[in-house]
Amino acid sequence: MLDYPTLKILWWLLVGVLLVGFAIMDGHDMGVGTLLPFVGKTDDERRVAINTVGPHWDGNQVWFITGGGAIFAAWPLVYATAFSGFYWAMLAVLWALFFRPVGFDYRSKIQSPAWRRTWDWGLFIGGFVPPVIFGVAFGNLLQGVPFHFTDMLMPVYTGSFWGLLNPFALLVGVVSSAMITMHGGVYLAHRTEGAIQQRAIRGAVGAALVLVLGFVAAGLWLRWGGIEGYVISPASTFDPAGLPDPLAKAVTRSADAWWANYSRQPMIWLLPALGVGGALLAALLVRGGRTLAAFVASSLAIVGVIGTAGAAMFPFVMPSSTMPNASLTIWDSVSSHLTLGVMFWATAIFMPLIIFYTGWAYRVMRGKVTVEHIRANDHAAY
Repeated sequence: MLDYPTLKILWWLLVGVLLVGFAIMDGHDMGVGTLLPFVGKTDDERRVAINTVGPHWDGNQVWFITGGGAIFAAWPLVYATAFSGFYWAMLAVLWALFFRPVGFDYRSKIQSPAWRRTWDWGLFIGGFVPPVIFGVAFGNLLQGVPFHFTDMLMPVYTGSFWGLLNPFALLVGVVSSAMITMHGGVYLAHRTEGAIQQRAIRGAVGAALVLVLGFVAAGLWLRWGGIEGYVISPASTFDPAGLPDPLAKAVTRSADAWWANYSRQPMIWLLPALGVGGALLAALLVRGGRTLAAFVASSLAIVGVIGTAGAAMFPFVMPSSTMPNASLTIWDSVSSHLTLGVMFWATAIFMPLIIFYTGWAYRVMRGKVTVEHIRANDHAAY
């Protein structure tokens, strides 16, 4: 079995892979939902947009479910603290997601314009709200979350739902929403043609520009806007190979703490460069009609944006603004050595299977979705 510190780092990477996989795979579904009321001017056009993602959206949610399960099993303290502290925010995500299965399955069952418009906006909510809330959550993680531990190591959240909606966190929410909308617009442009494709291209390009501007603004705010980062004190005596104990370290805060990893490892500057460059390249490629290459560039932009935040915070996962020493890191918030080892080998077996069957499904159902196809398959299409 791999040693304990190595497994801790591997599971940090694997959770990151699951988050990126969710953003890429389920993200383009949500992006299409966000653009749905704007790219489809008629009922047939909106059905075209829905059917570009209809066969795949539920399978893509495997990444979301697996990511939540991985956090629960690999980082139980993070799961307990985050899901209790962000309780109402997580409920808002779930309430928004409720619109998706009902909207996809029942939207076109009744020949009523009012019924269909209602579910179109329901699908919009299901695509727009979750990325915003996930971005807001990341924005709060970068600032520190108000929680502490009792003597029995019970996490106590002292903030409020409205406190999460601070200006910096809302900016990160805009970045997240723009990233997902760009990705959905690129995918929609790849699967459609004509007027719908042109509207999707305009949406993707506009979202890419918002993403770049917001991403750069958030970075500048994080560096010079008075937001302090977290760093484990060099005088701290905790052992990365030891049993998890979130109170066994000393943590200090400083204005440049989130930039320390970039100073030590200049190569990781490639991540923010990938976030900006991938978005701009996706915009250029999709405007030029190279939609598949644009989708790859958009996916790389997602890797860069999420990777930038992860690299800045390493080894922190959930810093505490009210009790810095209680901040959760990859070293002290994990499961046992045996649990991480068993999960690692299970993931090594099953993740390639998920990637294989997902790729096979997309290959089988590839091609353009057109208005003519929807009319010819009125009772079978979404």
